[in-house]
Amino acid sequence: MDYEGFPILDADEVAGLIPDGAMVAFSGFTPAGAAKAVPRALARRAREYHAAGLPYKLRVLTGASTGSSLDEALAQAQAISWRAPYQSSRTLRDQINRGDVDFVDMHLSDVPQFTLFGFYGPIDFAVIEASEITADGRVYLTNSIGASPAFLHSAENVIIELNRGQSRRVAEMSDIVVPKTPPYRPAIDLDHPLQRIGKPYARVDPEKVIGIVETNEPDEATDFSQANQINKAIAQHVAEFFASEIACGRIPREFLPIQSGVGNVANAVLEAIGEHPDLPDFTMYTEVLQSSAFELMRQGRLRGASTCALVLSPQQMKQLVDEIDYFSSRLVLRPQDISNNPAAVRQLGIISMNTALEIDIFAHVNSTHVCGKRIMNGIGGSGDFTRNAYKSIFMCPSVAKGGSISTIVPMCTHIDHSEHSVQVVVTEQGLADLRGLAPKQRALTIIERCAHPDYRDYLYRYLHDSGASHVQHDLTRCFKLHQNFLRYGSMLHDEIPESEIDRIFSASF
Repeated sequence: MDYEGFPILDADEVAGLIPDGAMVAFSGFTPAGAAKAVPRALARRAREYHAAGLPYKLRVLTGASTGSSLDEALAQAQAISWRAPYQSSRTLRDQINRGDVDFVDMHLSDVPQFTLFGFYGPIDFAVIEASEITADGRVYLTNSIGASPAFLHSAENVIIELNRGQSRRVAEMSDIVVPKTPPYRPAIDLDHPLQRIGKPYARVDPEKVIGIVETNEPDEATDFSQANQINKAIAQHVAEFFASEIACGRIPREFLPIQSGVGNVANAVLEAIGEHPDLPDFTMYTEVLQSSAFELMRQGRLRGASTCALVLSPQQMKQLVDEIDYFSSRLVLRPQDISNNPAAVRQLGIISMNTALEIDIFAHVNSTHVCGKRIMNGIGGSGDFTRNAYKSIFMCPSVAKGGSISTIVPMCTHIDHSEHSVQVVVTEQGLADLRGLAPKQRALTIIERCAHPDYRDYLYRYLHDSGASHVQHDLTRCFKLHQNFLRYGSMLHDEIPESEIDRIFSASF
């Protein structure tokens, strides 16, 4: 049997074609549009090889994080040797932090260019989910675009997971363009988040398609919990800030496009924006559209959104398809080198909102590594937006683990976003507007407005005792809170004896 002239294979047949050590690029930007059947078959093959005492590991490339059938399944089968550019699998994270898997964390906007110009080396196979492929090589993608256009172009061999469970009409929202190569790359011609500049399909050389795997399954939904009081407080601070910025003319009355990261805090903030009586209807130019934004679009508060992926509940996906005529003019799905493009972010005047693991008193942000060592997920697209935003905002609760960790610290143990890019810091305690402030004023503002009361005295004393300089740091004490936590399980434990500091530092950082 074949489909449009391409042979139909089952997933295990495809897995049998992919050798140990191959570089495999998979579709997916979050679980949306991620390959499913083939990675599960590859995990089965890895287990069989390992049981026989044979090696079987792959180099795995995607657009961003994926569903459990991809990263988690392959990690549990110990089938990954190298991974880029982002992940959210618990098993894979542990393997990375043990040093069992080499992980390359990077800005998501760079992935297509790295792929097209061979920075990763040859792409042996691409496994791409689609709702349709034509004989002449038009590929209609499903719920995300990600880096799939670049993978289809660059891979030596292509497998299409033809997912009958995904609506072909979702592709009506796709706007796919592959930028020309330097030095002939023109500026991106985007004047509005909903402007369309490409085609509703990606392209592949039909000669490279070695088979079609037919599937019929939904995306593996990501569960987000209901907003708690801390998230709601953060959200209210952000919404009030926007209202005051509009009132004084620093944001135009028609508002500006919003980028929002993924997670419970981001969902709460979007809900608060939608509920605020002094904020107008708005648009988004972002990398992921999740549940709260979708509901605001149904209500008419969100006029439209450009995104790279639809991360929706099964019920919301059904509503999307059932009301496709309403949504198709309000949603644009783009490749990640366009959705996250720094030039487009600057051009459109995007307001960026992202979450942090920790923020230091001078406004450096760590969004990736716990205690500077253990990666959580990766930098994702936050850097693409933060550095080029009209207004850049970072949010997090002021404490974690029941108060044993302060997210506001003297110095970040890992810096993903420098003080030069961070304009506003928000916790449930309050909001610190840092624009135009010198380092000492930034520190005082962050401590006063964002730090938890239990940690303010310590942070004020740290700043005072560090002495006069442009950036007031004491390099013998700047990581003492982290040292306390690693040794005692609480940042505010009693003083660590000086004799212990060097040993703890060398052992832990």
